[in-house]
Amino acid sequence: MHHKENFFIKFMRLAGPFWRSKNRLIIGVETVLLIGLTVMQIELAVYITQWNADLFDAIEQRSMAGVKNQAVVLMLIFIGGITIATVHLIVKRRLLIGWRTWLTEKVIAKWIEQGRHYQITFLSQNDHDNPDGRIAEDIRIATEDAIALSHSLFYCLLMLASFTPILWGISGRVVFEFGRVSIPVMGYLVWISISYSICASIFGWWMGKPMTSATHSRQTQEANFRHDLIDIQNHSQAIAFIRGEINEKERLLDSFRAIIASYAEQTTSWIRIQIFTSGYSVASMALPILVASPRYIAGAISLGMLIQSVQAFQHMVSALSWPVDNMAQIATWRTSVERVLGMMHALDHLERDISDLNARQIHVNEANVSGLRFNNVRLEGQEGEKLSSVVNHQINAGEHVLIADQANNGAKLFKAIAGLWPWGSGQIEIPAGQATFFMPPKPYLPAKSLFEAICYPKAKAAFDQAEVEKKLEQVGQKALIKQLNRVDAWADVLSNEQQQCLGLVRALLHRPQWIFVQEALDSLPPDDEAKMLKLLAHELPHAGILTITHQPVAQAFHQRKLKI
Repeated sequence: MHHKENFFIKFMRLAGPFWRSKNRLIIGVETVLLIGLTVMQIELAVYITQWNADLFDAIEQRSMAGVKNQAVVLMLIFIGGITIATVHLIVKRRLLIGWRTWLTEKVIAKWIEQGRHYQITFLSQNDHDNPDGRIAEDIRIATEDAIALSHSLFYCLLMLASFTPILWGISGRVVFEFGRVSIPVMGYLVWISISYSICASIFGWWMGKPMTSATHSRQTQEANFRHDLIDIQNHSQAIAFIRGEINEKERLLDSFRAIIASYAEQTTSWIRIQIFTSGYSVASMALPILVASPRYIAGAISLGMLIQSVQAFQHMVSALSWPVDNMAQIATWRTSVERVLGMMHALDHLERDISDLNARQIHVNEANVSGLRFNNVRLEGQEGEKLSSVVNHQINAGEHVLIADQANNGAKLFKAIAGLWPWGSGQIEIPAGQATFFMPPKPYLPAKSLFEAICYPKAKAAFDQAEVEKKLEQVGQKALIKQLNRVDAWADVLSNEQQQCLGLVRALLHRPQWIFVQEALDSLPPDDEAKMLKLLAHELPHAGILTITHQPVAQAFHQRKLKI
């Protein structure tokens, strides 16, 4: 990954501005409230240790009145604990969803704007693969775990500050004798807990070190598997027609075998951690009693103080063991953060790549011109290889022009006009205030009502239903009128011919001044394609139409050819 260096700085540069966003006042109040509730949780934990000491002292003294008093105090602790925990949960979850929402909106905005979601596919790096998983899952983990880990770290620091004085006081002064040498030690339980936690943390870190790479590998393979499943679902009809099920089955199984391999790698890492944590939990349970009991046996402390020292010792060890206890979660969090950073890095790289093109960039501008104008336009590849000749041409309103060259270059020219293919040189001028409309080979039909899918990207309120019904009749799809209010996955339900007819209906409804037809009617019979082009010209007589098509009959519709 590209983000090993200054990892936390890069993460905070990406996600930190949340606390300075437009809702910063509410966010600040919630943050302060969360901190305050955490402090109250610690104070309650300290009070519970004192309550335990008082309870066991009462038991040791066989005082029934003392036990009854502690029972009443326990009810107050019970009510206070539930109240603090409930409010704490509500505030914490509000911060979690707020941060995730803010970062999701930020990443989506950067990914979706100006066709970057399409242009990024041309990059060779793999830091942008599976954007769905990075946006949906990795952002969730990056924000939720960041707050969870920060809160637990803050809680542990408070716990350390609160219980160290208690344990220090109970430890008193102990003299260790080595032969004729006597060494007095103040707060020996504190030093034992620190030494124990440091040794455990170092050993635990070494045992859990492979978990980061194993977790990253697992998440990547899981995302790839989901992507392959979605890919097959999106192309299920084509696969079924050519009987490609065996190939796809093997592809899915190969992808799943990669998950199994990464799963085995992660399991090995988990085994190492499990070996450590199992032994660590047993030792942490027994050690405090063993090291504190000599002072009780010697009569220096009461039974209640013994129990309090054991609890204080366990709290201190728990606080000092934060890195060990959160090792797996830190690994998962860091992996997800790096995947989000990787995607943002790829988008930044794409923007720099495009901005650095300078003279080699195709510039698209709205200008005070009478027609669509190409000034010294040449298409190039990403590495600078020349793909077309230099184009100096003007297409006037109402003209019908056939792009006469390789369809691939013609498609790139359309992308250049749309601002999606900056690689090349020259300038494209579009008459100011005039709308453009691109008809791809297969129109995008969102899984909404058919009415909404046809109107896309405008809302259904932008068009009258009677007008939509009329256009459907004109393109020979009268049967679809009854389904206008039905919601379905239209890209899977309708035939290619029907989908292309709906693409034409969409163009007729939007009434643009410039229409770019990229093999958008080639699924129709040749005569029907020519008929649809004539319908387009009849309904929009002043629109300039540029077409890429392979049908000779449709080619006759055009007034001239543009060679690129």
